[in-house]
Amino acid sequence: MVATQRQVVNTSSRCTPGIARGTHSFEIIGYSLHKGIGRGNYICSDTFSVGGYEWCIRYYPDGYKEDKEYVSAFVELISNDGEVRVLSDLSLVKEDSGLPLSGVSQETPTLLKAGSYRGYSKFMKRSELEASPYLRDDRLVIKCEITVIEEPRVRQTSSVFEALVPPSDLSDNLGKLLEAQDEADVVFKLKGEAFPAHKIILAMRSPVFKAQFYGPMSDKSMPNIEIEDIQPAIFKALLHFIYTDSLPSMDGLDDVDKEEMVKHLLVAADRYAIERMKMLCQSILCKSIDVESVATTLALADQHHCSMLKDACVEFIISSGRMNDVLASQGYVHLKQSRPAVFVDIFEKLAMFHNI
Repeated sequence: MVATQRQVVNTSSRCTPGIARGTHSFEIIGYSLHKGIGRGNYICSDTFSVGGYEWCIRYYPDGYKEDKEYVSAFVELISNDGEVRVLSDLSLVKEDSGLPLSGVSQETPTLLKAGSYRGYSKFMKRSELEASPYLRDDRLVIKCEITVIEEPRVRQTSSVFEALVPPSDLSDNLGKLLEAQDEADVVFKLKGEAFPAHKIILAMRSPVFKAQFYGPMSDKSMPNIEIEDIQPAIFKALLHFIYTDSLPSMDGLDDVDKEEMVKHLLVAADRYAIERMKMLCQSILCKSIDVESVATTLALADQHHCSMLKDACVEFIISSGRMNDVLASQGYVHLKQSRPAVFVDIFEKLAMFHNI
């Protein structure tokens, strides 16, 4: 009698905890004015959402309960829908870098109910805080990172052969095409330098070039184009972005020269209607706004219709507590003369800021 053969099936499964993570920065202007409100009293951030739950940051300037020598900080669950397991991280942010450099973190999730909070009564000794780089110009920033632990997900796993697909090299190939100048059909001339390029690629990336090369008024026989008002280095960087969708490396430039180059690239991007490059330049400039540069950057943003950068400059002026410093800067004089209409936006938002 032949033994019955049975099929052996090998299976496996994996349990993975679901997580939702988010951060919130709570900026406290007028640190010294909040002192003296009494132990156990706190100021609260705006509510923010992580993992489908509403949260806020509590800050106790005079400490929580008996910890009078310390400032205290907690994160509070505001939502009323059940319980949630959470990890929280509270840290102070150093102003010049924008990075959280001092903080305390949980290692084990805590189960919180609506109205309960988790944090640190001895967040930092007040004397140490006031001597630290985290408090500058009477301003303090507390950053909270929350990780919500969701229901675990269990799924069956199996061995699957997967071919390794290399990343796209299209931008590399186009960059090499620009460098090699193969089959170039147009040459731009700027201050004695020549830049060969390909009309079809330029037209694909810029509606301005498209109209220039293929529009009803175009001169299809014109092989050379003279450009007088753009620096060769800026135009070369513009071509690099058109072909590779990325800005060239600026590692060799100091912060001031890098900022100036990005401003020139923004102007070029606006001129040729390359919107992604324009947005990328705005994003870089938003991170380098300071008292000395904010007025000139605001004038640039207004002139070239950069709403994101303009809003960032106006917000910096009205909320940084440095209005007098901005008014004393050379850039302010230029802004007042060249873009007077900008002041309407500033004063409207300043009025809203004081009415909050």
